Amino acid sequence: MEIEGLSEFQRDLLDVAQRRLPRETYKIMRKIGSKARTQVAKHARSKVKKDSGNYHKKFKRGRVFKDAEGQIVVRVINSAPHGHLIEYGHRQVTKDGHEIGFVPGKKVMEQGMGQFESSGTFDNMLSTWLDELLDSGDL
Repeated sequence: MEIEGLSEFQRDLLDVAQRRLPRETYKIMRKIGSKARTQVAKHARSKVKKDSGNYHKKFKRGRVFKDAEGQIVVRVINSAPHGHLIEYGHRQVTKDGHEIGFVPGKKVMEQGMGQFESSGTFDNMLSTWLDELLDSGDL
C-alpha cells in the first residue's frame, strides 16, 4: 500500500516512530491489516456468490514483518485450498481428463485491496495514530 494522504511532516513522524517505537508501529499495522481483511472479505462475499466450501471463512491477516526494503508490511491472505483457483482462474475438466472450458479468475484480493487503498482508511488510521503519539508525548 502506498501512503498518499500524509504530509511530509507526517512521513517524517512515521519514520521516527518506526525507529523509536517499533512495537507500537507493529501494533497499528496489525489493526490496519485487520481492517483490510474485513473489507477484502466483504468484497469477496459480493463478488463470489457460491456458499459451498469455506472460501469466505478463510480470509486472514498475516503477520507483520519487515520486507527486504525495510518497510513494515502486513499481508491479507485466503488460506482456502481452492482460493487461488477463484483468484486466478482454472480449467474445467471432465472426470476422464477432457478440458471443456476455462473459468476466468475473479481477482478478489487485488480488487478488494484496491478498494481499501482508495477508500483512504489506511491513511486516516495512520494519521490518527501519529496525532495520538504526538499528543501523548511519546515522540
